[in-house]
Amino acid sequence: MQDSDVAFLLSEKGPVAKLVPGFAAREQQQEMATRVATALEKGEHLIAEAGTGTGKTFAYLVPALTSQSKILVSTGTKNLQDQLFHKDLPIVRKALDVPATVAILKGRANYLCLHRLDLAENEGRFRTPEMARSVIDIRDWSTRTTSGDTAEMSSISEDDLIWSSVTSTSDNCLGSDCNYFENCYLIEARRQAQAADIVVINHHLLFADMMLREDGFAELLPEADAIIVDEAHQLPEVASSFFGEALSGNQLLELARDSESEYLSDINEDPNFVRIASVLQKLTKDLRLAFGVEQRRADWQSIATNKDFKKAILAVSEQLEKLQQQLSPLAERSKGLESCYERCVELCSRFSRLTTDVPDDHIHWFETHRRSFTLHITPFDISEIFQSQMNRMNISWMFTSATLTVANSFEHYKQRLGIETDNTAIWDSPFDYSKQAVMYVPESLPDPTAPEYNEAVINKALPIIEACQGGVFFLFTSHKALQQAAEILDSELDVPLLVQGDKPRDVLLSEFRYHGNAVLLGTSSFWEGVDVRGEALTCVIIDKLPFASPGDPVLKARIEAMRKQGGNPFMDFQLPSAVITLKQGAGRLIRDVNDRGVLMLCDPRLITKPYGKIFIDSLPAMMKTRNQQKVEGFLKLKK
Repeated sequence: MQDSDVAFLLSEKGPVAKLVPGFAAREQQQEMATRVATALEKGEHLIAEAGTGTGKTFAYLVPALTSQSKILVSTGTKNLQDQLFHKDLPIVRKALDVPATVAILKGRANYLCLHRLDLAENEGRFRTPEMARSVIDIRDWSTRTTSGDTAEMSSISEDDLIWSSVTSTSDNCLGSDCNYFENCYLIEARRQAQAADIVVINHHLLFADMMLREDGFAELLPEADAIIVDEAHQLPEVASSFFGEALSGNQLLELARDSESEYLSDINEDPNFVRIASVLQKLTKDLRLAFGVEQRRADWQSIATNKDFKKAILAVSEQLEKLQQQLSPLAERSKGLESCYERCVELCSRFSRLTTDVPDDHIHWFETHRRSFTLHITPFDISEIFQSQMNRMNISWMFTSATLTVANSFEHYKQRLGIETDNTAIWDSPFDYSKQAVMYVPESLPDPTAPEYNEAVINKALPIIEACQGGVFFLFTSHKALQQAAEILDSELDVPLLVQGDKPRDVLLSEFRYHGNAVLLGTSSFWEGVDVRGEALTCVIIDKLPFASPGDPVLKARIEAMRKQGGNPFMDFQLPSAVITLKQGAGRLIRDVNDRGVLMLCDPRLITKPYGKIFIDSLPAMMKTRNQQKVEGFLKLKK
């Protein structure tokens, strides 16, 4: 297909415009589609930043569907994955009238496991009556579903604890020995993915495949001719987690529970076995308490020498070995117990690696959750590993997002992933930010480290919120600042106040759109992937420049390593990462050609520090002011 043909498909007279009501042809979208088509044809890599409103999804789907190639499209989240597969792909396929086949593939935890459902029902022990009722509902749904995708069960929250009991992991899956293997939803999804031309996956699944963490899925990627990575700015962090090693307390608890369930179901001869599994559960919970009550992320050395902690580690290690000894002779008598034995051997080995000395080029750290914990080993630098994976696969890669550059440079992104291509492109947003938006940096704010800073920010924000008459995203860099703001604003506002954590994210967004004049307080999860168009969102307020916490163990170790190598960690890593995050947060404001609004950046360092200019220059060009009255005048014009 010629470049002009690809551009025509997205033109005013093209097939997409004829099918999609209100479709507006955009030069940036046509240019991007042309570059993607060329890269696919030549087998090249491409890094493309496409500003908000470019229409990058259609810009890569049109050439992908007409390329006659096997292509994986990887997205940042499961929600985006579902939107791409169920909404965007059907529209483009229908418009182009192409025979290309499509499939969606998620991680195994997203598919109902009929064997695990049987175990849950047979065991009959649930923490709450709600969990028991959920199992009944899931069994009823299992008789109707064709995909087994848990997203179909909208009546049960995706983070409900029941899902871990009725879905499998690579640890507890019985594979071809399972009685339900021929009717397995996961296996069927993989079969469809093998046969499809376009397969929609997510970043976590992409890296799980790279690291060969799931048997049988590794053959999917080598068959692809190209991988298109959307929301590519998330890739470095996801890569870091997968190229390292981790073990959670929940994995140990699940091993103990599954071992007990399989034993009672298949053998049930010696009560001592159940006691050993129960003790492992207790010791794992004791280990969580040994980390301390608070939820935190910290360096391993900060706790490794604590005597009580060392005793808790040793106790879990010894109990894992006892369970392994019990499972060993039973593995031949039960497929379920054979799987538990293999898991136990692996977890014993991994627990040992994660609680002793680690290689010098890795970061040893932990994080604690309300009821669990996770042990981590993370490589300092994943660029060589990722580059080797790209070279091994020897196919075309395309990375796209609205936020990949810092001051119009891709160098930071390329260095983090070890990408060596010079084939890059930037398309600015087609929106007219100079007329649609105002950037407001208020005067007379104290230094962000000052104890009175949060209250001062709220005082500056209140008149702007009042002038907007609601319709505000108030984004914070910490939960502590968010909670303080919630306490103050609750008594100050006459409009609905929605606070992250009070309800699920999707519910809060739905209520925000419904009210049309609400103020939503959010932290990291609301900085990206949120699309609110029209009058419901008039203003985005950001409390501080989003520098990562210097106390974070992974960042702290990276900073120290970069200093030892003679680098400048602030300019080379911390600043670029913060710029990209700010661009994501600011990108929530203008989502449509008719939107107008105010971007209020409260951090005085934008003005007082030399690096402030780098942040400002990385944002779309819009009118800038430090005058509150000018902001209020702009908002009155909007009304």
